[in-house]
Amino acid sequence: MPTRHVLTLVLGLVSASSSVIFIKASRLDPVLLATGRLAVASLLVTPWFVARVREHRTFFRREGRRTLWPGLLLGVHFITWIIGARMTPAVNSSLLVNMVPLVTPLFLAVIAQERLQRAELWATLLAFGGVIWLTGSDLELSRSYFLGDLVCFGSMILFALYLVFGRSNRDFPSVWLYMWPVYSVAGLACAAVALCTSDFDAGPWTLREVLLVVGLGVIPTVVGHGSMNYALRELRGQVVGVANLCQVIFAGVFAYFFLHEVPHLTFYPASLLIAAGVVLVIRQRTAG
Repeated sequence: MPTRHVLTLVLGLVSASSSVIFIKASRLDPVLLATGRLAVASLLVTPWFVARVREHRTFFRREGRRTLWPGLLLGVHFITWIIGARMTPAVNSSLLVNMVPLVTPLFLAVIAQERLQRAELWATLLAFGGVIWLTGSDLELSRSYFLGDLVCFGSMILFALYLVFGRSNRDFPSVWLYMWPVYSVAGLACAAVALCTSDFDAGPWTLREVLLVVGLGVIPTVVGHGSMNYALRELRGQVVGVANLCQVIFAGVFAYFFLHEVPHLTFYPASLLIAAGVVLVIRQRTAG
């Protein structure tokens, strides 16, 4: 498995895990926040997209329509994740959103015709065991959190499907030919929801909020999702799904430095268990 692909995946995961910092720091309406980050992302990757379209003039006829579903899934995921994370305790949302590798095998088999391998199964169980250890003792089960938990679970399903479509569409000539329309479709979907549900005058439109939206669009969206989708072109879907659990570790580190949230003692052994599962799945040479 080429080192550059693994490093690209790590860059994507570290960048994507920073989204919790921007989301918690922002006071904007969830739909407006999701719309803003996608608008920034689309704008930033436009030059690369235009350059690649000039090289591949048949893009819109051959591949363009295949970006509609992943774009819609990403847009609704962004909205539901922000809403759900604000409706339920952080530990509940973290556990639910990190159930991705448990559902991706089914989606990969149906959509990408990619079957789960034995090493991937053991790596998934090992890494997910770390997540359960990390969150199990603090998990809060309550009727008052049920709706928030349900929203987070649905958001996880959307994210898993989005990742699987990224694997299925790995034959695109360039990752930017894939990401720009995905960001754009997602942004338009969020904007449509915002027009129906959001009060554009209610948000605190300060310089701080604008910078948070820009940061959310650049780091976790362009760098994070762009790198993960690039890695999906070369690495098996379940490899990326299991590696995605590392976001729990990176988010915990970011929360310590930026939000002054001290992790529970279980964070350290659980992180080692997650990392062991990720190393196990990456060490197998089954890319392609």
